[in-house]
Amino acid sequence: MKKFIFLFLFIIFCSKAESQENNASSVLPEAKILEIKNFVKEKNYNRDIAVFINFKIHSGKYRYFVYDLKNNKILQKAVVSHGSGSVVKNSDALKFSNTEGSYQSSLGKYEILNSYNGKFGKAYRLNGLDAGNSNAMERAVVLHSFGCIPDNESQSPACLSLGCPMLSANAFTQTAKYLDQSQQTVILYAFY
Repeated sequence: MKKFIFLFLFIIFCSKAESQENNASSVLPEAKILEIKNFVKEKNYNRDIAVFINFKIHSGKYRYFVYDLKNNKILQKAVVSHGSGSVVKNSDALKFSNTEGSYQSSLGKYEILNSYNGKFGKAYRLNGLDAGNSNAMERAVVLHSFGCIPDNESQSPACLSLGCPMLSANAFTQTAKYLDQSQQTVILYAFY
């Protein structure tokens, strides 16, 4: 009987853990998801998946999400960097800029464009669609991997970029599968 009770409790615990893992509301506000669903609805963008970066979350935690827009669940979560210029001294707050040389991250919607091989290996060009990120191409803000980004969450902050969202090599490989399989451009939405 004890084995049965243990098994029952284990199943309940696992199902709760799974539902919490896919519960996006704690890390992705419903309003942001709805905004992207409406944005892609009438345009020639991928309507099945989108990428979100919630810069309100500590940089050592999962704050990068590949999201299933159809089934409303997180497909991938990862640690992602922000720009070194975004750091506010003696504060957990971040600042953002669209200015060349600021080394700050930029907020807004991006088109994730074609991949290329550069000094960081494979990377994806990002085209900023909003006033706050319209200079992304000129600033060479791209999605790429970098060795100092960890695979797993920690209390330590992630290393800093020059404004690019950087992932671990494993997280980048997983994201690349989603992007490379897509017939339409995927939207990335960075918010704070």
